[in-house]
Amino acid sequence: MKHPRRYPVPRPTEREALGAAARRPIEPVPTPVLFACLLAAYAVRDREGMRLFAHALARRGGA
Repeated sequence: MKHPRRYPVPRPTEREALGAAARRPIEPVPTPVLFACLLAAYAVRDREGMRLFAHALARRGGA
């Protein structure tokens, strides 16, 4: 006897973890940490990292 396939596959633990993460407030990253990450990305010539951290600094108001 074939069992009916269920898509998407139910994952109750994953669903619970995502729900818990969504309920927890996100703490903002301090400006000095973002700036240090920007400098590290610049040192290794990581263009995507530089863009990511520069935009994060601009959104944070530290630019």
